[in-house]
Formats: sequence, C-alpha cells, structure tokens
Amino acid sequence: MSEPIDLDTSARQLLAVAQGVTDDQLDASTPCDGRTVGQLLAHVVGLTAAFKAAADKDFGPWTDTDPDANGWPELEDGWRETLAERVPALVEAWRSPEAWQGMTRAGGVDLPGEVAGLVALDEIVLHGWDLARATGQSYECDDATAAACMAFVGQFDPSGTPGLFGPAVPVDQQASAFEQVLTRSGRDPHWS
Repeated sequence: MSEPIDLDTSARQLLAVAQGVTDDQLDASTPCDGRTVGQLLAHVVGLTAAFKAAADKDFGPWTDTDPDANGWPELEDGWRETLAERVPALVEAWRSPEAWQGMTRAGGVDLPGEVAGLVALDEIVLHGWDLARATGQSYECDDATAAACMAFVGQFDPSGTPGLFGPAVPVDQQASAFEQVLTRSGRDPHWS
C-alpha cells in the first residue's frame, strides 16, 4: 500500500448510524446471522478499542483476546458515549504511518500493520452497513473505500470463512463496487 487509508469518512458514517439506533431497535435482527442490533453494537464498541490498540501496538487484553470467544457480547449502558469517544480515537490512531508498518496484533492474531488497518476499515464499513440496514438508515460507501475493502475480502474463500464471512452471494453484473464487497463478504445487498 503506497499511502495509508484514512478511516475518517467510514468511521464518521458508522458513528452516525450507531447514534441513530433507537433503544427499541436493539433486539432487531441484523444481516449478521443470529446477531441482534444490540449484540452487533457491543461488538463494534469492542472492536473500536481493539483496533485502536492494534494501531498503537499497545499489546494486552484488547489485542490478545478474540472479542467473541465467550459468545456474543452484550451491550452495556453508555455505549453511545463510549462510541463517541472510541471512534475518533480509532481514526486518529490509524492516521499514524507507524500504525500501518511492522507487525501488530488483533483478536489474538499477529498480523502486519497494513493488514490490520484493512481489517479495521472492513469492520467499520461492513458493520456500519449492517447496522444501517437493520435499523432502516441509509449508508453510502465511496468507490475508493469499496476497493480497499475488496482488496481484503477478496482474499478469502468465496465459499465462506467461519468467524469472518459467510459464503459469497451471487452478484448482479450491474452491481456497484460496494455491492460487490457486500456480496463477496456473504451479505445480500437487498437484505431487509
């Protein structure tokens, strides 16, 4: 990668979608099979801290633990305020060129910083879309971000990768770059 990707636009959109979730939507289904809006938000709360720690190469509980190892997390009170702090901190951490260099760790897995940055981007983009679809909100992804996400998801087996992606969904030839990312990650762009 010649220049690090700025997560700002995608992160701001994730935060706006999350802040738009109402309490009565927390038990709603999401495109993430079997996961409710509240569980997905709890996952996002955790991943924002974990990927900031990965960018900072601050190894410890946030980087060494699989966030879903003990089952799906439950959403804690104050999650909106927590996200309002963590999302900008995540963006700022990945603005450092050093975050994208060398090795780091996320979810207990050692990986190059460049890969961890793409995983962070992919997480905030896909889960931002998941939350938007589940709660009736709009979501936009620019072509450059979609291309960066496709560079990541395109590396995985189209038949699915347990714990990461379901089997790829057939894609329409007229699909946008972002719809192609969604289908490659096992999501139906028309999910409702």
